[in-house]
Amino acid sequence: MADRSSAQPERSPKRGMCAAILSLEAIVLALTTPVMINLADVPWRTACAVGLGLCIACLLLAGLLRWEAAYAVGWVVQVAAIGLGFVVPMMFVLGAIFALLWGTAYFLGRKIERERAEAYAAYDTGRTH
Repeated sequence: MADRSSAQPERSPKRGMCAAILSLEAIVLALTTPVMINLADVPWRTACAVGLGLCIACLLLAGLLRWEAAYAVGWVVQVAAIGLGFVVPMMFVLGAIFALLWGTAYFLGRKIERERAEAYAAYDTGRTH
């Protein structure tokens, strides 16, 4: 087996899965903008600020997930997406689905990283004995 020290660093499963969720959520949040304008009678400037603002926040966060604080902000975005349901009722459902996906990606990714670290530690211990 190849030496891990010479290989490129492994990608974080938590980071990859959470970035994918945020990227998909950005599309949904951008599409709420015309819905807010046309169906909910929200002024276009407000709708653009909220819908496109949340979209841009998702895309920026997807790139900032190497820092743990970005995950906390990701949880805030999930709450905001659900809260958008007060304006566009379908966002209660879509926001909850994305929050569930975000939570699953976050906690499953953490579990994979922890188990991977344990497996590498066991492998490294076995090699030195």
